[in-house]
Amino acid sequence: MACELTRTLLHGYLDGELDAVRSAEFEQHLETCTQCSGQLEAQEGLRASLQAAQLYEAAPAGLARKVSRQIEATGQHDERRNWWPAWWRPVALATTAVLVGAVASFLAYNTTKPNSSPQTAIIAEAIDAHIRSLQPAHLTDVESTDQHTVKPWFDGKLDYIPPVKDEAENGFPLIGGRLDALGGRSVAALVYGRRKHLINVFAWPAPDNEPEARESGSRNGYQWIYWKNRGMEFCAVSDVSEGDLRELVELLQ
Repeated sequence: MACELTRTLLHGYLDGELDAVRSAEFEQHLETCTQCSGQLEAQEGLRASLQAAQLYEAAPAGLARKVSRQIEATGQHDERRNWWPAWWRPVALATTAVLVGAVASFLAYNTTKPNSSPQTAIIAEAIDAHIRSLQPAHLTDVESTDQHTVKPWFDGKLDYIPPVKDEAENGFPLIGGRLDALGGRSVAALVYGRRKHLINVFAWPAPDNEPEARESGSRNGYQWIYWKNRGMEFCAVSDVSEGDLRELVELLQ
C-alpha cells in the first residue's frame, strides 16, 4: 500500500516549504517508512543530476520568430486556429520557444560535455545538503565546540574517522557535526561558524592513489571549495565570502 505522506508531504519537505513542526514530524516518519525515505533519496538524486546538467539556458534570439513563421505558414489555411482566443497565441509561441530551447540545451550539454568533472554531481549534492542543514533541527547530530567530543562521535557510525579541528582562535569556531549523504554514501559533515554565517565541511575517504586536487566556484549564491588531501576528499560550502571560505580551507589543510 502506498504511503499517503509520500504524496502529501514529501515534495513540500524537499523544497523547504513545511513549517518547523511539520518538518520534524515528517523526519520522524522517515525513520520508520522505507517508502518515503526511498522516494526522498530518489528525488534528491534527481535534483542533483538536473542541477549538475545546468539546463537553464536561454533560447537563441531568433528561435521564437522562426517558430512563429512556421506556425503561421502551417496554420494559415486551417480554420481550427480561429478557435483559440487572440491573446493565447503569443503565450503559446513563447512557451514553445522555451521548450525547444531547453531540449536543445540538454542535447548540446550531453553532446559536447561527455567528460565533465566527476565532482560536479557531488558538489551539487553538497550545496543541497548545506541548504537542508539550515532548516530547524537539521544542523548537527552532535553539538560541541570541542574537537575531542565531535571526532569520537563518528566512531562506529562511519567506516572512517574524519579529521576534526577547532579553529575558534582563527575566527572559525567548531559548532558540531552530523551524518549526511553524498554520492550514495554516508559522509561526515563538520559545521563551523563565521560571524553570523554557517559553513559545512563534508569529508569522506578518497579512492586509493588519487593525486591531490582543488577546485572552487559558486552556485546559487553559495561558495564552494572541493579538495583532496592526505587520502581524504572534502567539500566546504557556505554563503560567506570567497576569501573567508578559502581561509578556513587553508587552516584545515
